[in-house]
Amino acid sequence: MLYAIFSEDVENSLARRQAARPAHIQRLQELQDQGRLILAGPHPAIDSENPGDAGFTGSLVIAEFDSLDEAQDWAGKDPYLESGAYAGFKVKPFKKVFPQ
Repeated sequence: MLYAIFSEDVENSLARRQAARPAHIQRLQELQDQGRLILAGPHPAIDSENPGDAGFTGSLVIAEFDSLDEAQDWAGKDPYLESGAYAGFKVKPFKKVFPQ
């Protein structure tokens, strides 16, 4: 089943994000290589593709996991969470309707 992982950043998270980014991207690449990643990306703090020093306010990952527990376990081991860039996360089941 698909799950949406909503993560929320702490204030001024940019430096922590930058330090943990290689490990964060590696985990997402593993999901993609397994054919389980639907989409992933950050929420810019301002209305811009490249927010620069404004940074980000959180992230969204939609991926396939065997269960809600597995998705929560995966999200709980995110390098951004471990680095203190994320204040927390929420996981919800997700049903893809479009595009077909």
